[in-house]
Amino acid sequence: MRIITKSLRIWFIVHFVVDFLIAIPLFIAPIKILTIFGFTDINSLLARLVAAALFGIGGASLLINKGNADSYNALLSVKVIWSFMAIVALLISLLESLNIFVIFILIIFVIFSITWIYYKLRLSK
Repeated sequence: MRIITKSLRIWFIVHFVVDFLIAIPLFIAPIKILTIFGFTDINSLLARLVAAALFGIGGASLLINKGNADSYNALLSVKVIWSFMAIVALLISLLESLNIFVIFILIIFVIFSITWIYYKLRLSK
């Protein structure tokens, strides 16, 4: 029987908090928030869609907190794919235009991606 460690449950809660802390202001005031971080060409629809994705995956992290190993394993698969593709997107964006905020977000995604891959491999054993 696969057991979900306390540390993985804590990481899921951390992920929920981080996603919601970013998503709420991005959803409510995307132009103001992104302007603060140095963006000039802002599409508020796309910013709100990113916020919606953060609400979705962050919210799922909270909702699954009491779930079983199969539930965690499935959501870890989503998190690995999401974080990897986000890293690729952020790297491409950095090649187009250097922005310190994008570097900060990239670091967050790398930390989460490494974490999710670690737990995915551990849970798949």
